[in-house]
Amino acid sequence: MSQLTGGCFCGVVRYTIDGPLVRARSCHCSRCRKVFSGAGSAFAELRKPADFRWVSGTEHLNRYATDGEFGLAFCATYGSTLCGLYRGEVMGITLGSVDGDPGVQIEAHIFVDSKAPWDHIGGTAPQYPEGME
Repeated sequence: MSQLTGGCFCGVVRYTIDGPLVRARSCHCSRCRKVFSGAGSAFAELRKPADFRWVSGTEHLNRYATDGEFGLAFCATYGSTLCGLYRGEVMGITLGSVDGDPGVQIEAHIFVDSKAPWDHIGGTAPQYPEGME
């Protein structure tokens, strides 16, 4: 597998991923709608945290602790949400921040019971009322 690259909208924050992404999901909860200013989030997990590396722009990163040990990192300039954090380590990547084909497809829609009334989910991926086990 070739290395994945990605970054924020303005291009100042960049990263690389040396392993495959796994467990791609789209979350339709109200919190993801706010964070991503859309119908929800599209993200995938890293196989292991060591696969991820910030290349540039870390001084432009802001971090937000959502609850407990989870959080998000985003570009302070234009607000692009880049990744999910667990105990400060990057554990998941927003698929929209990946350059080109991320090598995964959405395999499930989660928290669809709280999706926006204007959100119409397409495709054949299974839909779960809440999270996946």
